[in-house]
Amino acid sequence: MSMTITEKILADHAGLKEVSPGELITAKLDLALANDITGPVAIQEFEKFETDKVWDPAKVALVPDHFTPNKDIASAELSKKVRCFAKDQKIVHYWEQGRVGIEHCLLPEQGVTLPGDVIIGADSHTCTYGALGAFATGVGSTDLAAGLATGEAWFRVPESLKFVFHGQNFQPWVGGKDLILYIIGKIGVDGARYKAMEFTGEGISALSMDNRFTICNMAIEAGAKNGIIAADDKTLGYVNERAKRPFKVYQSDADAYYDEVFEFNVADIPLQVAFPHLPENAKDVKEAKGIKIDQVVIGSCTNGRIEDLRAAAQILRGKSVHPDIRLIVIPGTQNIYKQAIKEGLIDIFVDAGAVVSTPTCGPCLGGYMGILAKGERSLSTTNRNFVGRMGHPESEVYLSGPAVAAASAIKGEIVHPEEAV
Repeated sequence: MSMTITEKILADHAGLKEVSPGELITAKLDLALANDITGPVAIQEFEKFETDKVWDPAKVALVPDHFTPNKDIASAELSKKVRCFAKDQKIVHYWEQGRVGIEHCLLPEQGVTLPGDVIIGADSHTCTYGALGAFATGVGSTDLAAGLATGEAWFRVPESLKFVFHGQNFQPWVGGKDLILYIIGKIGVDGARYKAMEFTGEGISALSMDNRFTICNMAIEAGAKNGIIAADDKTLGYVNERAKRPFKVYQSDADAYYDEVFEFNVADIPLQVAFPHLPENAKDVKEAKGIKIDQVVIGSCTNGRIEDLRAAAQILRGKSVHPDIRLIVIPGTQNIYKQAIKEGLIDIFVDAGAVVSTPTCGPCLGGYMGILAKGERSLSTTNRNFVGRMGHPESEVYLSGPAVAAASAIKGEIVHPEEAV
């Protein structure tokens, strides 16, 4: 029987020769992860099981990245709960403040997530690791607790959708963020509900790993169970220098069945901006021209990688942030931060008038480091723009890639980068 990459990974981890969409299976896990918000709830539920040890302390990752450095007593208590559990359970993949990064940037960088893995995380953007050719999906804290105890999780095998990108002649500044916003704009925030989104074609092959992570990161914004890109030479080049354990590469069969196939030419995809209050409200950046903003955020698990910072710095070099704008730049990990320092990017940001933060999810979820007041607008490279996502319920969030964000920070309104360079 022919199968997609998602079906092959799940079949192997369920000990089956084949699986079909809709089938209920129990699969062995390669990694279970949580952060400082979801981790404490999962730990509380884990403590109700008739076991006092996680199934494998080398296959659990606890990443305190949402409210760290701690912003108040409540967030300090959450971090303490995770810290004590990690120490008691001898969790291998735990990083303290000063070494931690945004989880979906950090774990691939550290070689913890690998091709062919089955990964669950108590965070909806766990689907990021599909960029490595892994099956990765978000779960609730209770499901994660069961995974911690048993090393297994149950799934309904998802139907698969294929997204084929033809050509490599991208419009200037267009990257992974624009491709995924364009897709979500076409199919809607529930257009891939509980389905696997498989991305392929010449356009995907041309993208760097940083851009591929961005695409898979936002699969959940279309309602997908997972996003996935088959591993190729670029993937292996990224993984081989980081992996500390064996992994297996999977590919979809040429005649595998897909519920639907979508085809695009990258030359037809312009820079995107998602208007409030859903990622599906994606439009050509030129349709957003003239919209005044108060804040710009460049960072997050979606666009906090080194290539994102380079793109922003290229536009900001020698220029100043508009006097009415607050620009917040957040590198995704300490290593990305150090690389940005080495390349002089941090100097460019500070000289332009930006705030540069330690790695944190902070403003993306309205936690801290950039909360919006009533009536304010933010342009952000994050992944969600729901009502109240970054602060007051009467604030607005627009989504874009780093080039549009940087250019708009200079102009004080949403603009195409060509207007700022």
